[in-house]
Amino acid sequence: MIRLVAFCSYLLCLTNLAYAKPKAEDFLGKWVMIPRESTNIDLFGTVSLDFQSLSEDRVSLTQRWGTTRSRSESFDLELGGASNEFPIDHKAFVSNVFMGLRFAVGEMRSIRANWEKPFRSLHFEERYPILSSQGQKEFFSQSTFSLDEDGTILTWTIQRPTRPADQPLIFKMKREGYREAYMMDMVADWEIDGLLPEQAALITLQGVVNETGPLLYFNYPETWDFRFTDEIAEFYEERKQFTFKKLRSLKQALQTFSDRVDRYIVWDKKERTSLIVAFTLAGLEDAIVVSEDEIPLMEELGLEMIEDYRGRFTGQSDFEIYTWAYEEYWDRCSKDYIVWMGGEHGTRMRPGVADFGMYHECFFSDLSTDAADPDEADEYRLADRLFSEMNEMGMCFGWHSYAKDKERDHVKLASSHVIRVSGLHTLPNMSFNTQVPLTPGFEFLNNHNVEPGKTYAPEKKVYIAAVQTDSLGIGAWTKPGRGEIPYAWQVTKNWLWMGPSMLEMFYSQATPNDLFIGGLSGPGYMYSKAIPSEALPAVIEKSREMMEDLDLNVFEIMDYSEGATVEGNPDLPQSVIDQYYEGMPEVLGFLNGYAPAFTFVNRDGRPMLSYDYYMSPERPAELVHADLVELAAINDTRPYFLLMHVRQWSDISAVKKIFDGLGPAFEIVPLDRFLKMAGAEPTFETYTRPEEQ
Repeated sequence: MIRLVAFCSYLLCLTNLAYAKPKAEDFLGKWVMIPRESTNIDLFGTVSLDFQSLSEDRVSLTQRWGTTRSRSESFDLELGGASNEFPIDHKAFVSNVFMGLRFAVGEMRSIRANWEKPFRSLHFEERYPILSSQGQKEFFSQSTFSLDEDGTILTWTIQRPTRPADQPLIFKMKREGYREAYMMDMVADWEIDGLLPEQAALITLQGVVNETGPLLYFNYPETWDFRFTDEIAEFYEERKQFTFKKLRSLKQALQTFSDRVDRYIVWDKKERTSLIVAFTLAGLEDAIVVSEDEIPLMEELGLEMIEDYRGRFTGQSDFEIYTWAYEEYWDRCSKDYIVWMGGEHGTRMRPGVADFGMYHECFFSDLSTDAADPDEADEYRLADRLFSEMNEMGMCFGWHSYAKDKERDHVKLASSHVIRVSGLHTLPNMSFNTQVPLTPGFEFLNNHNVEPGKTYAPEKKVYIAAVQTDSLGIGAWTKPGRGEIPYAWQVTKNWLWMGPSMLEMFYSQATPNDLFIGGLSGPGYMYSKAIPSEALPAVIEKSREMMEDLDLNVFEIMDYSEGATVEGNPDLPQSVIDQYYEGMPEVLGFLNGYAPAFTFVNRDGRPMLSYDYYMSPERPAELVHADLVELAAINDTRPYFLLMHVRQWSDISAVKKIFDGLGPAFEIVPLDRFLKMAGAEPTFETYTRPEEQ
């Protein structure tokens, strides 16, 4: 509730600034330069403005160029066109010190200042002599200080008649303290006897300090599943006015945030599960978690120990440990969100999403969800109980344990309780990202390739549409070749609220060849056959709403609730298909599967197609080429519509080379146009899974 009130107050503040009558207070105070949005400043590096007093008739201003090495200039100016005279007492031509120019010390500087728009735009005209290699010359410049509509960004533009008109000096500035954050680099060591204890402590510190605002951000190494932490930070700097100060150690981070964290919990390095339990308590108590190795540092900094799990769980099974945690903490935890801190096991853990779980006061576990494993029956029953006691349409962050069960077990159990899965235990910085709002006025606009009402008649050839699923978070977005061929990207719709500016980055970077589609089966990762039939319409409706918000018109379904990728049954019964068609009347078509599947439907020109090919990143290009040629020979009726799933780690440039070698009988086309043509001239046989299976 505190976080919600704080965020609403922030939005209200922006609203008031945007619509209230401009006033002097909007300008007053210190403004600091946003480096990535400003003209480079030689030597001094930065500039700040400090408006100490301001009215319709007068302004008092200090300009400071640089920080430790600096030069300050103060002006008290009468407005309205009066000539304000100031003696020149320093030679440095501060805005361009590496040009051969200097002020004529002892001469006078004249400034005339006016409001172009009171308390929104202030204009200076300056005249003064300068010295160059050819002697003294009279110099003229104009400065405009313009405040944006929401009162958060001040733009200082300097124009000189001697300078090219298209190269003015422009300094974008924000209020001191506004969107100032800290960044730290994580390293690729997540072993219990390595750096896991320190990095887990940092992630929980992030969960505490980001509670009321985005303050601490981590840059993860290239080996991390989520591959865009550095790109997102750059986007925040370039488009969101963030500036980051670098932190280099746990001690420095704790000292920096000493006013925000004062308590810690000790987990037992001999009992890995104790760390997962500690994450739960850390979120409830705003504490960080440490191993015994960090206790001396905690004592040095004066933090209070509130719990010590050393020896508490010795000899106990995970079921016994989580049962204890359930009895101790479950009643206090969120029933809208839960975390499965799975993935790696044994001596490793990569708890990237722990800060987000803390932010939402989640219960953490890595319980088995395999109903068929008799050795884990107790864990399964407790997992089932946790999901059953959550609110319908809740979210499960994180991922299943690679040592206990399979993806299909985990998603099936969650779906049976109408719980959405956000499947990445390594999803980082979400306590930060969730608090960075969209740029005012930003709209999610997809790159559609189909005009309403237009007919798209296919030729007698093989059409291929390439789709990269597994969402954007672990995909090939930054790899070579994006934009060179039509490509469809499954977008994680829940990022609309989990990390809106992350989605804004992807939409802003998209080329005309990048098409976003919705998935996976629901408003999050779900299995539609496992969802109770009476709940499925609400799930589809929520998906439809998010599709509309994100300008998506293709929806993907994947369901492995009936077994493994190949051995199981990924196909959909007519009753489920009917609900999707009825609940999503606006979509152009549906996709089904992950590996090849066999559900094919065409209804009023809106097809549901299954993947005909799965391109593994390990398969050599020559074999992929041969596979596609053989598929086209077997499916010899033209047109043939070959829907292709490209695994997320494949370079698009490598995919393009394969397509280029197929010859003129093949054509790679945008997915939405592919679906329109397939719906107009279907050459596939209709197939749905029999209801009785």
